[in-house]
Amino acid sequence: MAPQGNTGAGAEAELPEYAGHYRLESCLGSGGMGVVHLARSTSGMKLAVKVVHADFAKDPEFRGRFRQEVAAARRVSGAFTASVVDADPEAERPWMATLFIPGPTLAEQVKRNGPMPPAELRRLMAGLAEALRDIHRVGVVHRDLKPSNVLLAEDGPKVIDFGISRPKDSELRTETGKLIGTPPFMAPEQFRRPREVGPAADVFALGSVLVHAATGRGPFDSDSPYVVAYQVVHDEPDLSGVPENLAPLVLRCLAKEPEDRPTPDELMRELRSVAASYDTQAFIPSQRTKREPAPEADPEPEQEQPPGGRRRRKAVLTAGVVGLALVVCGALASVQLLGNHGATAEETTPSKSSASGATSAAGFGAWASDAAAGKSGMPQCSYGTAQLICARSGSVFALDPDDGKLLWKHSVAASQRSGPPVLAGGLVQPLLDQGPRLEALDPASGKPSWQRKMPAHTSLRAVGGMLLLTHADGTVTGVDGATGETKWEHRIAGQSRPYFGSFTGDPLAYATGPSADGSSTRVTAVDPATGAVRWDASLKGNLEAVGAQDGSVFLLATDPVYGDTDAVVRYDPADESTRRVALPVARPDARASVHGNVVYLLAADGALDAVGMKAGKRLWHLETSVSRGSEPVADDAHVYLAAGDGRLLAVDARTGRLVGQTPARPGANSGQVAATVPRPVVAGTRVYATAPDGTVFAVNSRKPAAW
Repeated sequence: MAPQGNTGAGAEAELPEYAGHYRLESCLGSGGMGVVHLARSTSGMKLAVKVVHADFAKDPEFRGRFRQEVAAARRVSGAFTASVVDADPEAERPWMATLFIPGPTLAEQVKRNGPMPPAELRRLMAGLAEALRDIHRVGVVHRDLKPSNVLLAEDGPKVIDFGISRPKDSELRTETGKLIGTPPFMAPEQFRRPREVGPAADVFALGSVLVHAATGRGPFDSDSPYVVAYQVVHDEPDLSGVPENLAPLVLRCLAKEPEDRPTPDELMRELRSVAASYDTQAFIPSQRTKREPAPEADPEPEQEQPPGGRRRRKAVLTAGVVGLALVVCGALASVQLLGNHGATAEETTPSKSSASGATSAAGFGAWASDAAAGKSGMPQCSYGTAQLICARSGSVFALDPDDGKLLWKHSVAASQRSGPPVLAGGLVQPLLDQGPRLEALDPASGKPSWQRKMPAHTSLRAVGGMLLLTHADGTVTGVDGATGETKWEHRIAGQSRPYFGSFTGDPLAYATGPSADGSSTRVTAVDPATGAVRWDASLKGNLEAVGAQDGSVFLLATDPVYGDTDAVVRYDPADESTRRVALPVARPDARASVHGNVVYLLAADGALDAVGMKAGKRLWHLETSVSRGSEPVADDAHVYLAAGDGRLLAVDARTGRLVGQTPARPGANSGQVAATVPRPVVAGTRVYATAPDGTVFAVNSRKPAAW
């Protein structure tokens, strides 16, 4: 429904013209706890802004709930919810702004058009299962999933409203206060054991929502919320009208006991058997053909004109009003033993294909290799000794960077890893996170050059020609990457159990340790060859090192509870100076890298930001179609990022505009979300990336438009 002009009576009709920096243009809807407005940012971006009713704004308990809602919505921000842009729970009239997405709620859709056909029901159920998987993965239980909290955006359903139980929605009470939820869509345990509600309650609600979408009514139907509550706890659901192929799955969702209900992942697997053709893939936008005006360039020439901007959440599902706790109208209707050296190159022949047909002046053609096919997870790669060195579960292998030919392959334990194999001391280091042995491989053949035992619960980092092993008691062992011999072993002063970071082109290892209250962080720079501390500093805030350039270290300042990044910090040990650049909007689970004097951040909610440390401000931000993407990587011309569906995106580093992306390569387990997406590898005029289907591929970095 089109946005309406402000309506209402009394004080509620006289709403503020602005919420923060956002101009309120018209009323989208009104609910028990506030009003949702269509608003615009200074740049013209459409937003949905919820402003709390004045009466509730005076209630300290309600303000606490609203703070929880904002925090939950920010944590969940991903593919199936709407990104939180800004919020001020402490304002005189608390408010929260999310991206605006046109589209009806499920409740409005069913009311206007009647029950959904079976194909749409399957897609709805799959989309909601994916949404709940993402919500539960960050430790949030929605507790109020219902048709009016499901927004039917053009690219799929989005779940809104996190953490607020509106007084008008919850007439029933328990001995501890207002019931959390809406009776027709609540699980039995929400009535019987409200303090023990877990993720399974959301699955129950999903079942009720599906019945409503299929029939126009709930599985437990009565005008009295008290009768509905009794039916939910004691009666069997009425599934008449639910398609026969979906009814058994819906019935499992509506099991009385939480442990008898399927998980969201189980739901998605079951739905594949119902209809192998149902589509839950992320919406992949086509390349723009119309040129857009570039953002205003920063006057300071410091290599700080990267591409960029904020990314949308996974699958553009950003459209919407994530945490809006209102029933809004229209527009809202919005992540061992090592084996033998494994197969030879002759035993495994990768397929090679031209991904784009584009060839550079040097004669480089794009290629794709399936050398790691048949394994789980996306390959992780690095570049060294004129080879692309990669790993996937159970193997390490090397590819010719010119054509993707498999050079060698070595079997390793099917252990988790936090990063790709690397070259240290002239040898390939597989860098497994777990396993009883540490080994190094000859880069020419892939055969082991040395092996040694590795104690359990040991973290591992390669820095320069050394391997740094941090043990459970905090002792650090420096191992020569070329020989496997111990060069030094001792504790690092000021670091109880250091986890090291290292960065390309910088010779030092960095350990960060936050204070107990998160108000400060101790940063220690260590010489990996000797274990000597080169410098040590205590810096304000909860910090994480993300890069080093010209002697300075760059860090992200994060919230100690939720981990949202709200600033970028540069520390220069030469003069002990610190520069802090605040972000206009805090970014959840941001991953970052540094190129020149610019820090690039990619948040879990899809926002890509370029922060110029010399200019002392954000240079640009871009909304991408990627959710929980890789760490962004930049060269002088572009910023590159990888998506969980196998796409590689390129953004113009000067203007922040998307200039190219490869096709998706989702793999067999496309219903799963990768915990960590490997970063692309930039080498000369080539960019190498990987995909969930096991593909390793290369493209010409100079011609992203031809990808």
